[in-house]
Amino acid sequence: MSKQGPTSADLLHRRIALVGEVSGLNAEALKLTQALAGTEMEVLRLELEIERGGAEQQLVQNLHEAEERATAMRTRQRICEDRIAGVEEAIAAIDRLLKESAGR
Repeated sequence: MSKQGPTSADLLHRRIALVGEVSGLNAEALKLTQALAGTEMEVLRLELEIERGGAEQQLVQNLHEAEERATAMRTRQRICEDRIAGVEEAIAAIDRLLKESAGR
């Protein structure tokens, strides 16, 4: 008895779902990039303010908080990039299966 694999229609439906998922992840990555850019600008502003006026405790605290936010955003970016890569690999695997099924 041979095991029947997924049909081409099933593979196409799965591929469409994955393309939608990668699209959403790319949108999330873009939002993270924009948010990180804003946070990095805040870090630069705070550094300049500290350089000009001295290291007041509140400014230093604000700088550390902004740096922590930037670090957290970079981590979220890496996680998002890894998820995108995983979904793209799944799409590539489906494409290979579709190519194989077309050759039968």
